[in-house]
Amino acid sequence: MDDETVLSRINGLVDEEHKLRQRIGRGEISSDDERGRLRELEEALDQCWDLLRRRRAAREVGNDPDGERAHSTSEVEGYLQ
Repeated sequence: MDDETVLSRINGLVDEEHKLRQRIGRGEISSDDERGRLRELEEALDQCWDLLRRRRAAREVGNDPDGERAHSTSEVEGYLQ
């Protein structure tokens, strides 16, 4: 997955998040549905941003960014801040 593909995925996830928030605001879906899907979106966004950062870091030190792969959700969510 190249940088443009990752960024496109990020944009798609952000768009979905906005639409979901609009739907909850209009009362079209329950807050339980919203919370579950928002959690999934946040985790997917974290994975994408992590991959993009690692690709950029690899490029900066002269490594092949295409060697970087998305880490699991549990791994990304377990990073210390």
